[in-house]
Amino acid sequence: MPRGALGIALAVAGAGLILDQATKAMATAWLHPTERIPLLGDLLALTLVYNPGAAFSLAAGSTWILTVLGVLAVGVAIWYATRLRGIWWGIALGLILGGTIGNLIDRLMNPPAFGQGHVTDFLAYGDLFVGNVADILLVAGFAMIAMIVILSRSPRDGEPDREDTPERLDVACEGRP
Repeated sequence: MPRGALGIALAVAGAGLILDQATKAMATAWLHPTERIPLLGDLLALTLVYNPGAAFSLAAGSTWILTVLGVLAVGVAIWYATRLRGIWWGIALGLILGGTIGNLIDRLMNPPAFGQGHVTDFLAYGDLFVGNVADILLVAGFAMIAMIVILSRSPRDGEPDREDTPERLDVACEGRP
């Protein structure tokens, strides 16, 4: 029987959070906001940006709302992790939890004020946007959830259609019939 996802989610979140905060600390220590260091030509570079908003600087004037949404997202991820089973759900929710907490720490602790701090971004994807490790964790976590849901809905050999349950989703992701 698959195990609960909470322990796995917390372990993955912890590892992701450490990686996120360490890379943000290095970026802050080693990069200057006016410089751009190419890594893969124009495709990927290092550049230090303090983002008051969400992705693509959306809602830059409502940083406190993003902080509240981050706290709610942490609660929702933990709630789901206590109810779902299996390693794949644990990993997906842990990635989301680690990414959310990583950016939430910036909003709580960075200037200009508690709960209104700017997120430290340093990975420039061409001229499209600048992100961080927490953003990568979030995208990977949501992509995993999409794959779990897609795999759980695919027909099985000789298996009748039935309602999806967390246990069935986990079984589908572990490749067992």
